[in-house]
Amino acid sequence: MGKDLDLSNRRKAYLGITLLGIVSLLGDIVYEGSRGIVPDYLKFLGATALVVGLVGGLGDFLGYTLRLVSGFLVDVTNAFWLFIFVGYGLIASIPLLGVSTGIEVAILLVLVERVGKGLRAPSRDTVVSVVAKDIGTGRGFGIHEFLDQIGAIVGPALVVIIMFYSANRYSVTFVLLGIPFLALLLFLVYTYRKIGPQTTVVDLKKTEKRTFRFSRPFYTYILAVALNAIGLVPYTLILFKAAAILDPVQQQWGVPLFYVLIQGVDAPAALLSGFAFDRFGFKMLILPFVLSVFPPLLIMVGSDLVVLAAASAIFGFILGTQESIYRAAVSELTPLSSRGTAYGIFNTIYGLGFLISGAVYGFIIDYKIPLTFTAFFTLLMQMPATALLLSVRSEKPGRQGSKQ
Repeated sequence: MGKDLDLSNRRKAYLGITLLGIVSLLGDIVYEGSRGIVPDYLKFLGATALVVGLVGGLGDFLGYTLRLVSGFLVDVTNAFWLFIFVGYGLIASIPLLGVSTGIEVAILLVLVERVGKGLRAPSRDTVVSVVAKDIGTGRGFGIHEFLDQIGAIVGPALVVIIMFYSANRYSVTFVLLGIPFLALLLFLVYTYRKIGPQTTVVDLKKTEKRTFRFSRPFYTYILAVALNAIGLVPYTLILFKAAAILDPVQQQWGVPLFYVLIQGVDAPAALLSGFAFDRFGFKMLILPFVLSVFPPLLIMVGSDLVVLAAASAIFGFILGTQESIYRAAVSELTPLSSRGTAYGIFNTIYGLGFLISGAVYGFIIDYKIPLTFTAFFTLLMQMPATALLLSVRSEKPGRQGSKQ
């Protein structure tokens, strides 16, 4: 009887993770598809590398910072699905880019999409962590991220096709992304009807005393992640460099291919690292921390598409681990009763790191700062980040995330 119940729970867990993953997949087709051409689109509208870096960084900062507020509100109200619906609904700003006029409106719409990400992410991550309790959080986040990244590959690939056949018409491309957006809304309603009423988040949270005080290893981990993000060049500037090579020869459609490469590496990296995290724990995080040194150096070496492809591939691996085991690690260090807030703190600091990174590397590109300075800055961030991560391994408490 016990084995049958366990098998049933595991099946429900896999079903829930799969449904949530498909929702993310459809969302990624829209917003990740757009992110493959937004840097080039802003460049087309007259933006410099610094502006592109700042917009990308500010967008991520807003998206991540709002997770602190929405994460706290979720813990207090338990309104998980309300935040999920509103957050995904704001992806409507992407198709609206097709009818926008001027760089100011375009920047505003790009930022609105990131606001939606900030509203939905803590709720989604908390629901994923709870649904995955019977199969392991690393595995759950890995599977979710794998499905998510299928959309992140399909989206930019679809954009490449539309841009190619529309003779690089940005407006047509953005408007056509409204079709998968409508599909997203329909499947989100279906997912809620299927697993929403059975979600056990509220019941589980009643069994724990709510606290917003976290352990020292959690804050050490947060600092390590912040330094790691500051030292990693954002993908927007990789695409900006690619656009600088391809735009003069009227091959703008090729810019999203680099984003396809990033997402193509991201997907298997997320899945494999998720399974590995459940087996090997925090030591799995050392690899992406060390690899974070290379993308900044590669894009500063020169304007060569092969070099940019290498930077994209490495960035894609790091991104896959960020979206799976970086998140899974938070559940290992925090109690369920305040995990929405914990994810909010994690993402806020992470977003601040991306904002600083976009400004610093955008400045470096615009003003052609020597490679030696880039190398110094990158190592200055990643070496202490790795050291802090190693200290978390020795200090972290028992598997709080599994005590659900």
